[in-house]
Amino acid sequence: MIETPPFKVFSGTKSRYLAEKICAGLGCELGNMNIQYFADGEFSVSFEESVRGCHVYLVQSTFPNSDNLMELLLMIDAAKRASAKSIIAVIPYFGWARQDRKDKPRVSIAAKLIADLLGVAGINRLITMDLHADQIQGFFDVPVDHLYASSVFIPYIKSLNLKDMVVATPDVGGSKRASTYAKYLGVPLVLCHKSRAKANVVESMTVIGDVKGKNVILVDDMVDTAGTITKAADLMMSQGALSVRALASHPVMSDPATERVQNSSLTEMIFTDSIPYNKDCDKVHVITIADMFADTIRRVLENRSISSQYLL
Repeated sequence: MIETPPFKVFSGTKSRYLAEKICAGLGCELGNMNIQYFADGEFSVSFEESVRGCHVYLVQSTFPNSDNLMELLLMIDAAKRASAKSIIAVIPYFGWARQDRKDKPRVSIAAKLIADLLGVAGINRLITMDLHADQIQGFFDVPVDHLYASSVFIPYIKSLNLKDMVVATPDVGGSKRASTYAKYLGVPLVLCHKSRAKANVVESMTVIGDVKGKNVILVDDMVDTAGTITKAADLMMSQGALSVRALASHPVMSDPATERVQNSSLTEMIFTDSIPYNKDCDKVHVITIADMFADTIRRVLENRSISSQYLL
């Protein structure tokens, strides 16, 4: 009888809080790894236990600054050189994903570059969640298990027992995602159309659809400066909405996002813990994705279907 190779889970510095919860779900210990920092800001990564012949899962979201990405690349390289059987990058939030195409001349496609870097470093598989654009999966030459935060958001929405609910998207680009939620919940879809003056600055916004007397659920993949989502919430409340809640998979929340959310018409802002959110805001509610990732890792190890756990 051939034994299944053992697996080990390791974590980057900024995603340790999530990796510990994933390990609790898997019933295993988080692997021992050391990161040594040098005076000039450089650092080196070393595994403090053998990974030879193991399936190695490396948990690290690649949100800025770029040290998080560099740390992950060094972890992958160290695992490869230590004779790991396979290396699986677990990246709940895949950073740089908004740069997924040439939207004007003479720009880089950063998402493709990051995919190439991870491939050259030596990953055999990627597990990620709610990529900014689904087609980023095609930038990789290895299998990509793309998870959806809807698996944790949908049960929460249902638990609210809201009457007269509509699902809305803060911009037309997210209409496909919002439409999927609306169809699953059996409620109408409302769109917001925005025009940007420049990056992170919304110039104007209009609501397409009826929100009067409705409880609105805004759906987005990430919130950065919160300018779009708070403007959409304020606009909908001014048009007679009963309440506006927002769901977003990734709490990027660059300043002054927390202040904007706190001072907005939003009843609640619901995130996952793909990125650590440690700021003080009464309106923010964080739902963990640790069990979903633990279940996915278990399914990968047992060669079982991933898609059967999707709700949408």
